[in-house]
Amino acid sequence: MIDRRTFSNVIVELSHTLRRLAESGLRGVDCSEESLNMLKAWGRPAPPPAPGSPETLEEIRADLGECVRCGLSESRTRIVFGQGRPDARLMFVGEGPGQEEDRAGEPFVGAAGQLLTRIIEAIRLTREEVYIANVVKCRPPGNRTPQPGEIAACLPFLRRQVAAIRPMFICTLGGCAAQTLLGTTEPVSRLRGRFFDYGGIRVLPTFHPAYLLRNPEKKREVWEDMKRLMKEYPYEG
Repeated sequence: MIDRRTFSNVIVELSHTLRRLAESGLRGVDCSEESLNMLKAWGRPAPPPAPGSPETLEEIRADLGECVRCGLSESRTRIVFGQGRPDARLMFVGEGPGQEEDRAGEPFVGAAGQLLTRIIEAIRLTREEVYIANVVKCRPPGNRTPQPGEIAACLPFLRRQVAAIRPMFICTLGGCAAQTLLGTTEPVSRLRGRFFDYGGIRVLPTFHPAYLLRNPEKKREVWEDMKRLMKEYPYEG
């Protein structure tokens, strides 16, 4: 019995093969009516979850599978899906995995991740109480900024993660995350310091921890952002 993940990869490869055949001049093949109906069904988006039955992070991860939806899959070691509390009130969203994250399969585990951990602890929380993800799930070569096509391939999964977690707050780390979620081209230096709305979720952009490692004088501005978050966050007890 072929599992769902393998089947998904087969369909992606079949799609690529058919595209190459079309580019070579092939314009059609003979199919039965039953086969045509099956092929049409493959092209339809999956139905939304029934009301009252939201997707789980496990279901979204299973649907992502061993993703080959963009070229980043060719050079990655591991997919970095996300990590943390599935019903977290606060979600952090970065740009993409780095070298250490690619090796570990977990987000923010390198030097920037250690700084993020200290930031989380400074606002009186732990990594276990928040959820951490990235815009793209695979490491861009050389840690470059993700390209638009790569972001487009991953963004539906990030949106589904947000919908499953339903956080009260999202803190975007760096320009890529803020611009992607807010649909803007404004630099993070102009976006930070205030809240934005994302489907009823309050979004607070700030600088990426990796940027702070190169520009430590910006830590003061990030701390100001975190103090704004702390004023609004519903701490327990």
